[in-house]
Amino acid sequence: MKKEQLVLAIDFGTQSIRAAIVNQKGNILALIKDKYDEPYFSTHPGWAEQHPEYYWEKMVLATNKLATKHPELLKQALAFTITTFRDSPVFLDENFVPTRPMVLWLDQRQAAIHKKLPLIRRILFGIVGMTETIKLNMKRTPGIWVRENEPEVWAKTRYYMNFSTYITYRLLGKYIDSVPNQTGHFPIRFRSGKWYGDNAMKNIFQIPVDKLCEIVPPGTLMGELSAAVSKETGLPKGLKMYAAGTDKGSESIGTGCYSNDYAAISYGTASVINVANKRYVEPETFLPAYATSIPNLFHSEVQVYRGYWTVNWFIEEIATNESLEAKIELLATEEVLNKKMLEISPGADGLVLQPYWGPTLKRPEARGAIIGFSDFHTRIHIYRALIEGIAFALYEGLQSIEKRQRKRVKEIRVSGGGSQSDAICQITADIFGIPVKRTQTYETAVIGTAMATMLYLNVYDSLEEATKNMVHIDKTFIPNQDNHIKYAYLFKSVYRELYPRLSAVYKRLKKFQ
Repeated sequence: MKKEQLVLAIDFGTQSIRAAIVNQKGNILALIKDKYDEPYFSTHPGWAEQHPEYYWEKMVLATNKLATKHPELLKQALAFTITTFRDSPVFLDENFVPTRPMVLWLDQRQAAIHKKLPLIRRILFGIVGMTETIKLNMKRTPGIWVRENEPEVWAKTRYYMNFSTYITYRLLGKYIDSVPNQTGHFPIRFRSGKWYGDNAMKNIFQIPVDKLCEIVPPGTLMGELSAAVSKETGLPKGLKMYAAGTDKGSESIGTGCYSNDYAAISYGTASVINVANKRYVEPETFLPAYATSIPNLFHSEVQVYRGYWTVNWFIEEIATNESLEAKIELLATEEVLNKKMLEISPGADGLVLQPYWGPTLKRPEARGAIIGFSDFHTRIHIYRALIEGIAFALYEGLQSIEKRQRKRVKEIRVSGGGSQSDAICQITADIFGIPVKRTQTYETAVIGTAMATMLYLNVYDSLEEATKNMVHIDKTFIPNQDNHIKYAYLFKSVYRELYPRLSAVYKRLKKFQ
Protein backbone atom coordinates (compact mmCIF):
# COMPACT_ATOMS: atom_id res chain seq x y z
CA MET A 1 0.00 0.00 0.00
CA LYS A 2 1.29 3.45 -0.94
CA LYS A 3 2.40 5.53 2.03
CA GLU A 4 -0.09 8.20 3.08
CA GLN A 5 0.94 11.67 1.93
CA LEU A 6 -0.07 14.59 4.19
CA VAL A 7 0.05 18.35 3.73
CA LEU A 8 -0.91 21.32 5.89
CA ALA A 9 -3.35 23.92 4.51
CA ILE A 10 -4.05 27.21 6.29
CA ASP A 11 -7.12 29.12 5.11
CA PHE A 12 -7.70 32.72 6.21
CA GLY A 13 -11.38 33.44 5.54
CA THR A 14 -13.18 36.74 6.07
CA GLN A 15 -15.01 35.36 9.12
CA SER A 16 -12.69 32.61 10.45
CA ILE A 17 -9.38 30.78 10.10
CA ARG A 18 -8.79 27.09 9.43
CA ALA A 19 -5.67 24.98 9.87
CA ALA A 20 -6.05 21.50 8.38
CA ILE A 21 -4.10 18.33 7.69
CA VAL A 22 -5.23 16.74 4.41
CA ASN A 23 -4.19 13.46 2.80
CA GLN A 24 -3.83 12.57 -0.87
CA LYS A 25 -7.38 11.19 -1.00
CA GLY A 26 -8.90 14.56 -0.08
CA ASN A 27 -9.73 13.53 3.48
CA ILE A 28 -9.37 16.21 6.14
CA LEU A 29 -7.72 14.26 8.96
CA ALA A 30 -7.49 17.19 11.37
CA LEU A 31 -9.12 20.60 11.35
CA ILE A 32 -8.89 23.55 13.72
CA LYS A 33 -11.43 26.26 12.91
CA ASP A 34 -11.58 29.48 14.91
CA LYS A 35 -14.08 32.25 14.29
CA TYR A 36 -12.73 35.78 14.61
CA ASP A 37 -14.04 37.71 17.60
CA GLU A 38 -14.15 40.84 15.46
CA PRO A 39 -13.63 40.20 11.72
CA TYR A 40 -13.16 43.92 11.21
CA PHE A 41 -13.89 47.26 12.87
CA SER A 42 -15.37 50.44 11.43
CA THR A 43 -14.33 53.85 12.72
CA HIS A 44 -16.45 55.42 9.96
CA PRO A 45 -19.59 54.17 8.17
CA GLY A 46 -18.67 51.80 5.36
CA TRP A 47 -15.09 51.25 6.50
CA ALA A 48 -13.72 47.76 7.19
CA GLU A 49 -10.30 47.64 8.86
CA GLN A 50 -8.29 45.26 11.00
CA HIS A 51 -4.85 45.15 12.56
CA PRO A 52 -2.82 42.64 10.53
CA GLU A 53 -1.24 41.34 13.74
CA TYR A 54 -4.71 40.17 14.82
CA TYR A 55 -4.85 37.59 12.04
CA TRP A 56 -1.31 36.45 12.80
CA GLU A 57 -2.25 35.93 16.44
CA LYS A 58 -5.36 33.95 15.44
CA MET A 59 -3.23 31.77 13.16
CA VAL A 60 -0.72 31.14 15.94
CA LEU A 61 -3.55 30.03 18.24
CA ALA A 62 -4.95 27.72 15.55
CA THR A 63 -1.63 26.11 14.61
CA ASN A 64 -0.68 25.57 18.25
CA LYS A 65 -4.03 23.89 18.86
CA LEU A 66 -3.37 21.69 15.85
CA ALA A 67 0.10 20.84 17.17
CA THR A 68 -1.32 19.97 20.61
CA LYS A 69 -4.23 17.86 19.38
CA HIS A 70 -2.59 16.18 16.38
CA PRO A 71 1.20 16.20 16.89
CA GLU A 72 1.89 12.99 14.96
CA LEU A 73 -0.12 14.07 11.92
CA LEU A 74 1.58 17.46 11.87
CA LYS A 75 5.02 15.82 11.97
CA GLN A 76 4.10 13.86 8.84
CA ALA A 77 3.16 16.96 6.84
CA LEU A 78 5.43 17.20 3.80
CA ALA A 79 4.86 20.93 3.23
CA PHE A 80 2.27 23.67 3.66
CA THR A 81 0.59 26.49 1.81
CA ILE A 82 -1.73 29.31 2.80
CA THR A 83 -4.77 30.79 1.11
CA THR A 84 -6.28 34.12 2.12
CA PHE A 85 -9.06 36.53 1.24
CA ARG A 86 -8.09 38.92 -1.53
CA ASP A 87 -7.59 42.59 -2.19
CA SER A 88 -6.81 43.64 1.39
CA PRO A 89 -3.64 45.74 1.55
CA VAL A 90 -1.29 46.04 4.52
CA PHE A 91 0.86 49.15 5.06
CA LEU A 92 4.32 48.67 6.64
CA ASP A 93 7.24 51.01 7.35
CA GLU A 94 10.90 50.37 6.54
CA ASN A 95 11.14 48.06 9.57
CA PHE A 96 8.05 46.07 8.49
CA VAL A 97 5.94 47.61 11.26
CA PRO A 98 2.33 48.55 10.35
CA THR A 99 1.80 52.26 9.74
CA ARG A 100 -2.01 51.93 10.01
CA PRO A 101 -4.67 49.20 10.10
CA MET A 102 -5.07 47.13 6.94
CA VAL A 103 -8.05 47.81 4.66
CA LEU A 104 -10.26 44.78 3.97
CA TRP A 105 -11.89 44.02 0.62
CA LEU A 106 -15.29 44.83 2.19
CA ASP A 107 -14.30 48.47 2.73
CA GLN A 108 -16.46 50.97 0.83
CA ARG A 109 -14.44 54.21 1.09
CA GLN A 110 -13.53 55.92 -2.16
CA ALA A 111 -10.67 58.24 -3.04
CA ALA A 112 -11.26 61.60 -4.71
CA ILE A 113 -8.53 60.97 -7.34
CA HIS A 114 -6.60 64.25 -7.02
CA LYS A 115 -3.82 62.87 -9.23
CA LYS A 116 -5.33 62.22 -12.66
CA LEU A 117 -4.03 59.79 -15.23
CA PRO A 118 -2.11 61.34 -18.16
CA LEU A 119 -4.45 62.87 -20.73
CA ILE A 120 -3.59 60.44 -23.52
CA ARG A 121 -4.50 57.48 -21.31
CA ARG A 122 -7.79 59.09 -20.31
CA ILE A 123 -8.63 59.65 -23.96
CA LEU A 124 -7.83 56.04 -24.89
CA PHE A 125 -9.87 54.65 -21.99
CA GLY A 126 -12.75 56.89 -23.08
CA ILE A 127 -12.58 55.59 -26.65
CA VAL A 128 -13.01 51.99 -25.49
CA GLY A 129 -15.79 52.91 -23.06
CA MET A 130 -13.85 52.15 -19.87
CA THR A 131 -13.75 55.61 -18.27
CA GLU A 132 -16.22 54.90 -15.46
CA THR A 133 -14.76 51.45 -14.75
CA ILE A 134 -11.25 52.92 -14.52
CA LYS A 135 -12.48 55.70 -12.22
CA LEU A 136 -14.19 53.21 -9.91
CA ASN A 137 -11.09 51.02 -9.72
CA MET A 138 -8.93 54.00 -8.87
CA LYS A 139 -11.39 55.31 -6.27
CA ARG A 140 -11.48 51.91 -4.59
CA THR A 141 -7.69 51.57 -4.39
CA PRO A 142 -6.81 51.91 -0.67
CA GLY A 143 -3.29 53.14 -1.47
CA ILE A 144 -4.68 56.12 -3.37
CA TRP A 145 -7.13 56.92 -0.54
CA VAL A 146 -4.37 56.82 2.09
CA ARG A 147 -2.08 58.99 -0.04
CA GLU A 148 -4.84 61.61 -0.35
CA ASN A 149 -6.25 61.50 3.19
CA GLU A 150 -3.34 60.35 5.35
CA PRO A 151 -0.23 61.74 3.60
CA GLU A 152 1.88 61.38 6.72
CA VAL A 153 1.04 57.66 6.86
CA TRP A 154 1.75 57.19 3.16
CA ALA A 155 5.11 58.91 3.58
CA LYS A 156 6.05 56.35 6.25
CA THR A 157 4.76 53.39 4.21
CA ARG A 158 7.76 51.71 2.64
CA TYR A 159 6.02 48.43 1.82
CA TYR A 160 2.53 48.00 0.38
CA MET A 161 1.29 44.44 0.13
CA ASN A 162 -1.66 42.12 0.05
CA PHE A 163 -2.57 40.42 3.32
CA SER A 164 -1.17 37.09 2.08
CA THR A 165 2.22 38.75 1.61
CA TYR A 166 2.19 39.99 5.20
CA ILE A 167 1.50 36.48 6.55
CA THR A 168 4.23 35.06 4.30
CA TYR A 169 6.67 37.66 5.63
CA ARG A 170 5.79 36.74 9.23
CA LEU A 171 6.32 33.06 8.44
CA LEU A 172 9.50 33.26 6.37
CA GLY A 173 11.01 36.71 6.98
CA LYS A 174 10.97 37.29 3.21
CA TYR A 175 9.14 39.98 1.23
CA ILE A 176 7.79 37.55 -1.35
CA ASP A 177 4.47 36.17 -2.55
CA SER A 178 2.79 34.36 -5.41
CA VAL A 179 1.43 35.96 -8.58
CA PRO A 180 -2.19 34.76 -7.96
CA ASN A 181 -2.27 36.45 -4.56
CA GLN A 182 -2.06 39.89 -6.20
CA THR A 183 -5.68 39.67 -7.33
CA GLY A 184 -7.39 42.99 -6.61
CA HIS A 185 -6.20 46.59 -6.74
CA PHE A 186 -2.57 45.79 -7.47
CA PRO A 187 -0.70 46.54 -10.74
CA ILE A 188 -0.22 42.94 -11.84
CA ARG A 189 -0.09 41.44 -15.34
CA PHE A 190 -1.52 37.99 -14.76
CA ARG A 191 -0.77 36.80 -18.29
CA SER A 192 2.99 37.30 -17.85
CA GLY A 193 3.17 37.11 -14.07
CA LYS A 194 4.95 40.45 -13.68
CA TRP A 195 4.22 43.87 -12.22
CA TYR A 196 3.22 46.66 -14.54
CA GLY A 197 5.79 49.46 -14.70
CA ASP A 198 4.90 52.73 -12.97
CA ASN A 199 4.04 54.38 -16.30
CA ALA A 200 2.42 51.41 -18.02
CA MET A 201 -0.86 52.07 -19.85
CA LYS A 202 -2.87 49.66 -17.70
CA ASN A 203 -1.27 50.60 -14.37
CA ILE A 204 -4.07 52.72 -12.95
CA PHE A 205 -3.46 52.03 -9.25
CA GLN A 206 -0.64 54.54 -8.73
CA ILE A 207 1.32 52.24 -6.40
CA PRO A 208 5.09 52.61 -6.98
CA VAL A 209 6.59 49.26 -7.94
CA ASP A 210 9.42 49.73 -5.43
CA LYS A 211 6.86 49.41 -2.61
CA LEU A 212 5.68 46.01 -3.88
CA CYS A 213 7.01 42.54 -3.09
CA GLU A 214 8.93 40.05 -5.18
CA ILE A 215 6.40 37.87 -6.99
CA VAL A 216 6.96 34.25 -7.98
CA PRO A 217 4.92 31.65 -9.90
CA PRO A 218 2.62 29.33 -7.95
CA GLY A 219 4.41 26.18 -6.89
CA THR A 220 7.64 28.02 -6.06
CA LEU A 221 9.34 26.84 -2.88
CA MET A 222 9.55 30.12 -0.96
CA GLY A 223 11.35 28.91 2.14
CA GLU A 224 11.33 26.84 5.33
CA LEU A 225 10.18 27.67 8.84
CA SER A 226 12.89 28.85 11.21
CA ALA A 227 13.37 27.63 14.77
CA ALA A 228 11.92 30.90 16.11
CA VAL A 229 8.77 30.69 13.97
CA SER A 230 8.43 26.99 14.82
CA LYS A 231 8.51 27.80 18.53
CA GLU A 232 5.89 30.53 18.14
CA THR A 233 3.48 28.66 15.86
CA GLY A 234 3.94 25.07 16.96
CA LEU A 235 4.65 24.08 13.36
CA PRO A 236 7.68 21.84 12.63
CA LYS A 237 11.04 23.52 12.13
CA GLY A 238 12.10 23.29 8.50
CA LEU A 239 8.56 22.76 7.18
CA LYS A 240 8.58 23.85 3.53
CA MET A 241 6.24 26.61 2.35
CA TYR A 242 5.11 26.86 -1.27
CA ALA A 243 3.55 29.79 -3.13
CA ALA A 244 -0.15 29.14 -3.78
CA GLY A 245 -3.26 31.25 -4.49
CA THR A 246 -6.33 33.07 -3.19
CA ASP A 247 -9.41 31.75 -1.40
CA LYS A 248 -11.85 31.99 -4.32
CA GLY A 249 -9.42 30.34 -6.69
CA SER A 250 -8.73 27.59 -4.15
CA GLU A 251 -12.46 27.01 -3.65
CA SER A 252 -12.91 26.53 -7.39
CA ILE A 253 -10.06 24.03 -7.63
CA GLY A 254 -11.34 22.29 -4.48
CA THR A 255 -14.72 21.65 -6.11
CA GLY A 256 -13.07 19.90 -9.06
CA CYS A 257 -13.26 22.59 -11.73
CA TYR A 258 -10.07 21.83 -13.62
CA SER A 259 -11.24 22.62 -17.18
CA ASN A 260 -13.64 24.89 -19.06
CA ASP A 261 -16.28 22.16 -19.08
CA TYR A 262 -17.11 23.22 -15.51
CA ALA A 263 -18.10 26.45 -13.77
CA ALA A 264 -17.50 26.99 -10.07
CA ILE A 265 -19.87 29.07 -7.97
CA SER A 266 -18.88 30.35 -4.56
CA TYR A 267 -21.92 31.44 -2.57
CA GLY A 268 -19.89 33.37 -0.03
CA THR A 269 -19.82 36.90 1.37
CA ALA A 270 -18.91 37.85 -2.18
CA SER A 271 -20.51 35.51 -4.69
CA VAL A 272 -18.38 34.47 -7.64
CA ILE A 273 -18.63 32.35 -10.77
CA ASN A 274 -15.48 31.32 -12.57
CA VAL A 275 -14.29 28.97 -15.27
CA ALA A 276 -10.78 27.54 -15.58
CA ASN A 277 -8.89 27.91 -18.85
CA LYS A 278 -5.37 26.98 -19.85
CA ARG A 279 -5.32 30.06 -22.06
CA TYR A 280 -5.84 33.64 -20.92
CA VAL A 281 -9.55 34.41 -21.46
CA GLU A 282 -10.88 37.71 -20.14
CA PRO A 283 -14.39 37.26 -18.66
CA GLU A 284 -15.48 40.60 -20.09
CA THR A 285 -13.75 43.11 -22.35
CA PHE A 286 -10.73 44.72 -20.62
CA LEU A 287 -11.34 42.86 -17.35
CA PRO A 288 -8.50 40.47 -16.43
CA ALA A 289 -8.53 36.73 -16.05
CA TYR A 290 -6.83 35.77 -12.78
CA ALA A 291 -3.85 33.50 -12.30
CA THR A 292 -4.55 30.48 -10.08
CA SER A 293 -2.52 28.34 -7.70
CA ILE A 294 -1.99 25.92 -10.60
CA PRO A 295 0.75 27.03 -13.03
CA ASN A 296 -0.56 28.10 -16.46
CA LEU A 297 -4.20 27.95 -15.42
CA PHE A 298 -6.38 31.08 -15.40
CA HIS A 299 -9.81 31.81 -13.97
CA SER A 300 -12.30 33.86 -15.96
CA GLU A 301 -14.35 35.31 -13.12
CA VAL A 302 -17.45 37.44 -12.60
CA GLN A 303 -18.28 38.62 -9.09
CA VAL A 304 -21.42 39.79 -7.34
CA TYR A 305 -19.60 42.03 -4.88
CA ARG A 306 -21.99 41.80 -1.93
CA GLY A 307 -23.36 38.35 -2.84
CA TYR A 308 -24.49 36.39 0.19
CA TRP A 309 -23.68 39.35 2.39
CA THR A 310 -27.16 40.46 1.31
CA VAL A 311 -28.63 37.39 3.01
CA ASN A 312 -27.19 38.62 6.32
CA TRP A 313 -28.52 42.09 5.48
CA PHE A 314 -31.97 40.59 4.89
CA ILE A 315 -31.87 38.67 8.18
CA GLU A 316 -30.79 41.71 10.20
CA GLU A 317 -33.12 44.22 8.54
CA ILE A 318 -36.23 42.24 7.62
CA ALA A 319 -36.39 38.65 8.91
CA THR A 320 -37.04 39.43 12.58
CA ASN A 321 -39.80 36.81 12.96
CA GLU A 322 -37.71 34.08 11.33
CA SER A 323 -34.76 34.92 13.58
CA LEU A 324 -36.94 34.45 16.66
CA GLU A 325 -38.39 31.23 15.26
CA ALA A 326 -34.89 29.93 14.56
CA LYS A 327 -33.81 30.59 18.17
CA ILE A 328 -36.79 28.65 19.50
CA GLU A 329 -36.12 25.70 17.18
CA LEU A 330 -32.32 25.88 17.69
CA LEU A 331 -31.75 26.42 13.97
CA ALA A 332 -29.88 28.95 11.86
CA THR A 333 -32.16 31.67 10.54
CA GLU A 334 -31.15 30.69 6.99
CA GLU A 335 -32.56 27.19 7.56
CA VAL A 336 -35.95 28.61 8.51
CA LEU A 337 -35.93 30.97 5.54
CA ASN A 338 -34.88 28.28 3.08
CA LYS A 339 -37.65 25.98 4.27
CA LYS A 340 -40.29 28.70 3.92
CA MET A 341 -38.84 29.75 0.55
CA LEU A 342 -39.87 26.40 -0.92
CA GLU A 343 -43.51 27.32 -0.32
CA ILE A 344 -43.10 30.10 -2.91
CA SER A 345 -43.21 29.18 -6.60
CA PRO A 346 -40.18 29.70 -8.89
CA GLY A 347 -39.91 33.34 -9.88
CA ALA A 348 -41.25 34.51 -6.50
CA ASP A 349 -44.71 35.11 -8.01
CA GLY A 350 -43.37 37.78 -10.34
CA LEU A 351 -40.94 39.51 -7.96
CA VAL A 352 -37.50 40.04 -9.55
CA LEU A 353 -34.41 41.38 -7.78
CA GLN A 354 -31.17 42.83 -9.14
CA PRO A 355 -28.56 42.15 -6.41
CA TYR A 356 -26.18 45.09 -6.88
CA TRP A 357 -25.95 46.15 -3.23
CA GLY A 358 -22.37 46.96 -4.24
CA PRO A 359 -21.15 48.17 -7.67
CA THR A 360 -19.60 45.85 -10.24
CA LEU A 361 -16.50 46.56 -12.30
CA LYS A 362 -18.42 46.85 -15.55
CA ARG A 363 -21.41 48.58 -13.96
CA PRO A 364 -19.88 51.00 -11.46
CA GLU A 365 -23.08 53.04 -10.97
CA ALA A 366 -25.40 50.02 -10.52
CA ARG A 367 -27.70 49.74 -7.49
CA GLY A 368 -29.95 47.06 -6.07
CA ALA A 369 -33.50 46.99 -7.41
CA ILE A 370 -36.69 44.98 -6.85
CA ILE A 371 -39.61 45.13 -9.24
CA GLY A 372 -43.01 43.47 -9.53
CA PHE A 373 -44.50 44.11 -6.08
CA SER A 374 -48.16 43.20 -5.56
CA ASP A 375 -50.31 43.19 -2.45
CA PHE A 376 -49.86 39.43 -1.92
CA HIS A 377 -46.04 39.53 -1.73
CA THR A 378 -44.42 38.81 1.65
CA ARG A 379 -40.92 39.05 3.05
CA ILE A 380 -40.42 35.38 2.06
CA HIS A 381 -41.12 36.38 -1.53
CA ILE A 382 -38.40 39.02 -1.17
CA TYR A 383 -36.03 36.40 0.24
CA ARG A 384 -36.65 34.00 -2.64
CA ALA A 385 -36.25 36.84 -5.15
CA LEU A 386 -32.92 37.69 -3.47
CA ILE A 387 -31.62 34.12 -3.80
CA GLU A 388 -32.83 33.96 -7.40
CA GLY A 389 -31.41 37.40 -8.18
CA ILE A 390 -27.89 36.41 -7.11
CA ALA A 391 -28.13 33.29 -9.29
CA PHE A 392 -29.44 35.37 -12.22
CA ALA A 393 -26.46 37.73 -11.91
CA LEU A 394 -24.02 34.81 -11.91
CA TYR A 395 -25.86 33.22 -14.84
CA GLU A 396 -25.44 36.46 -16.77
CA GLY A 397 -21.75 36.39 -15.91
CA LEU A 398 -21.42 32.80 -17.12
CA GLN A 399 -22.99 33.70 -20.46
CA SER A 400 -20.29 36.35 -20.95
CA ILE A 401 -17.55 33.87 -20.07
CA GLU A 402 -18.98 31.19 -22.38
CA LYS A 403 -19.16 33.65 -25.25
CA ARG A 404 -15.52 34.65 -24.83
CA GLN A 405 -14.18 31.11 -24.39
CA ARG A 406 -16.45 29.94 -27.24
CA LYS A 407 -17.64 26.95 -25.31
CA ARG A 408 -20.56 26.18 -23.04
CA VAL A 409 -20.00 24.58 -19.66
CA LYS A 410 -21.64 21.26 -18.87
CA GLU A 411 -21.81 21.36 -15.10
CA ILE A 412 -21.77 23.64 -12.06
CA ARG A 413 -19.86 22.94 -8.85
CA VAL A 414 -20.85 24.91 -5.74
CA SER A 415 -19.11 25.99 -2.54
CA GLY A 416 -19.51 28.61 0.17
CA GLY A 417 -22.12 28.99 2.89
CA GLY A 418 -25.07 29.16 0.52
CA SER A 419 -24.15 25.79 -1.00
CA GLN A 420 -25.05 24.05 2.25
CA SER A 421 -28.73 24.51 1.38
CA ASP A 422 -30.32 21.91 -0.88
CA ALA A 423 -32.99 24.47 -1.78
CA ILE A 424 -30.42 26.99 -3.01
CA CYS A 425 -28.53 24.34 -4.97
CA GLN A 426 -31.76 23.22 -6.66
CA ILE A 427 -32.71 26.80 -7.56
CA THR A 428 -29.23 27.20 -9.05
CA ALA A 429 -29.69 24.07 -11.19
CA ASP A 430 -33.13 25.25 -12.31
CA ILE A 431 -31.86 28.70 -13.33
CA PHE A 432 -28.71 27.50 -15.13
CA GLY A 433 -30.42 24.49 -16.69
CA ILE A 434 -27.47 22.16 -16.08
CA PRO A 435 -26.54 19.80 -13.22
CA VAL A 436 -25.19 21.30 -10.02
CA LYS A 437 -22.87 19.20 -7.85
CA ARG A 438 -21.75 19.62 -4.27
CA THR A 439 -18.60 17.93 -3.00
CA GLN A 440 -17.72 15.98 0.13
CA THR A 441 -16.92 19.00 2.29
CA TYR A 442 -17.76 22.67 2.63
CA GLU A 443 -14.06 23.32 3.25
CA THR A 444 -13.34 23.55 -0.46
CA ALA A 445 -10.65 26.24 -0.08
CA VAL A 446 -8.74 23.86 2.21
CA ILE A 447 -9.11 21.00 -0.30
CA GLY A 448 -8.09 23.21 -3.23
CA THR A 449 -5.02 24.46 -1.38
CA ALA A 450 -4.06 20.91 -0.43
CA MET A 451 -4.52 19.73 -4.03
CA ALA A 452 -2.18 22.43 -5.28
CA THR A 453 0.41 21.43 -2.68
CA MET A 454 0.16 17.77 -3.71
CA LEU A 455 0.91 18.86 -7.28
CA TYR A 456 3.89 20.95 -6.17
CA LEU A 457 5.26 17.86 -4.38
CA ASN A 458 4.66 15.63 -7.44
CA VAL A 459 2.29 13.38 -5.53
CA TYR A 460 0.10 13.76 -8.63
CA ASP A 461 1.20 14.44 -12.18
CA SER A 462 -1.74 16.62 -13.20
CA LEU A 463 -4.64 18.62 -11.79
CA GLU A 464 -7.03 16.16 -13.43
CA GLU A 465 -5.42 13.25 -11.57
CA ALA A 466 -5.46 15.18 -8.28
CA THR A 467 -9.13 16.01 -8.83
CA LYS A 468 -10.09 12.37 -9.43
CA ASN A 469 -8.39 11.35 -6.20
CA MET A 470 -9.20 14.28 -3.90
CA VAL A 471 -12.62 15.63 -4.97
CA HIS A 472 -15.66 13.46 -4.29
CA ILE A 473 -19.24 14.33 -5.24
CA ASP A 474 -21.66 14.26 -2.33
CA LYS A 475 -24.91 15.25 -4.05
CA THR A 476 -26.13 16.12 -7.54
CA PHE A 477 -29.04 18.46 -8.32
CA ILE A 478 -30.72 17.90 -11.68
CA PRO A 479 -32.61 20.90 -13.14
CA ASN A 480 -36.39 20.79 -13.18
CA GLN A 481 -37.13 21.62 -16.82
CA ASP A 482 -40.51 23.22 -16.08
CA ASN A 483 -38.85 25.54 -13.59
CA HIS A 484 -35.97 26.22 -15.99
CA ILE A 485 -38.42 27.34 -18.68
CA LYS A 486 -40.00 29.79 -16.22
CA TYR A 487 -36.61 31.10 -15.12
CA ALA A 488 -35.38 31.38 -18.71
CA TYR A 489 -38.36 33.60 -19.52
CA LEU A 490 -37.81 35.80 -16.45
CA PHE A 491 -34.09 36.07 -17.13
CA LYS A 492 -34.41 36.98 -20.79
CA SER A 493 -37.55 39.14 -20.65
CA VAL A 494 -37.19 40.80 -17.24
CA TYR A 495 -33.89 40.41 -15.36
CA ARG A 496 -31.59 41.08 -18.32
CA GLU A 497 -33.59 44.19 -19.17
CA LEU A 498 -33.29 45.76 -15.70
CA TYR A 499 -29.80 47.23 -15.89
CA PRO A 500 -30.06 48.73 -19.41
CA ARG A 501 -33.36 50.39 -18.53
CA LEU A 502 -32.28 51.59 -15.09
CA SER A 503 -28.67 52.61 -15.78
CA ALA A 504 -29.60 56.24 -16.48
CA VAL A 505 -31.65 56.32 -13.26
CA TYR A 506 -28.68 54.93 -11.32
CA LYS A 507 -26.46 57.68 -12.69
CA ARG A 508 -28.95 60.33 -11.56
CA LEU A 509 -29.09 58.73 -8.10
CA LYS A 510 -25.31 58.80 -7.94
CA LYS A 511 -25.33 62.49 -8.88
CA PHE A 512 -27.95 63.16 -6.19
CA GLN A 513 -25.81 61.53 -3.50
